[in-house]
Amino acid sequence: MIYPIYIYGQPVLREVAADITKDYPELDKLIADMRETLAHSGGIGLAAPQIGLSIRVVIMDLDLISDDYPAYKDFRPTYINAHIVEYDDKETETSDEGCLSLPGLSEPVRRPKRIRVQWLDEKFEAHDEWIDGYLAVVMQHEFDHLEGKLYIDHLSAFRKTLIKKKLQSLIKGDFDCSYKCKVRKPTR
Repeated sequence: MIYPIYIYGQPVLREVAADITKDYPELDKLIADMRETLAHSGGIGLAAPQIGLSIRVVIMDLDLISDDYPAYKDFRPTYINAHIVEYDDKETETSDEGCLSLPGLSEPVRRPKRIRVQWLDEKFEAHDEWIDGYLAVVMQHEFDHLEGKLYIDHLSAFRKTLIKKKLQSLIKGDFDCSYKCKVRKPTR
């Protein structure tokens, strides 16, 4: 099943997501549906809050960028209950980031190049690793969703002012998008 992507302005995108247990209802189906949704949308990562579920599940498909990053050929991990427990900000990297929940926008974001992450895989086996390079940047973007954050939260006040009208257009549903979306219902 392909879920609609929740667009900027949806309250679930600003909630801190909850850890889940091994007996979460139909978790395997949810992960498969998230993979189908991600493939349909053309993104490289999808967090459960982006489909309206405030739980700590993230999937990635970095195979899509394996021409530029050969190490990510067939790299399609699932992260459950992921938490960034330490940032090594000795080195940072600035790269353009976009987001399925912010269609049509892209902004440069500076992030640490190395992070320590704890998570469970699909078998609920625990992992605690230092991750560096491009994967660390992607993880920070996706795991921000689990903390109720978006990449635009890392922008300067000046940059936020420059994109304010674009953000308001997203809230109103005034944008073009090639995948199913869910926008905030207007309040009266």
